[in-house]
Amino acid sequence: MLNVAHKRLFTSSSDLGLRKSQQRKKDSVMFQKHSESGYKVALEGIEQKTLVYGQRTLMAEFLLKQGSTLPRHGHPHEQTGYLVKGRIRLSIGTEAYDVQPGDSWCIPSGVEHGAEIIEDSVGIEVFSPVREDYLPDERETP
Repeated sequence: MLNVAHKRLFTSSSDLGLRKSQQRKKDSVMFQKHSESGYKVALEGIEQKTLVYGQRTLMAEFLLKQGSTLPRHGHPHEQTGYLVKGRIRLSIGTEAYDVQPGDSWCIPSGVEHGAEIIEDSVGIEVFSPVREDYLPDERETP
């Protein structure tokens, strides 16, 4: 029979991944009631609030003020979004889209994107993998 020390030597990477996912599940927020608080200023005219997150995805809400600009940028996260209200001009790679309420998009990992805010807007976006920089710190809840 293997003792504890031997068992540690034979721990597979899938076991370690399971432990990490179990830890993430413990830290996940699976349900969140609507709240007007919790927004953080991401850029001038752009506020972000993490709504919920799990092991592989994170959902955030963005309040976008007319006249603001989200500069072109890229990141390793796949990003899907839905415009709840307002109007924006969204650039993904070399394409630009006039986005209205009810429109949705998917930005692949690593693709540069940005937006011009045409009128006050609200957008919901989901990131995968989880954006660690959007996770709430220990003193707050999303």
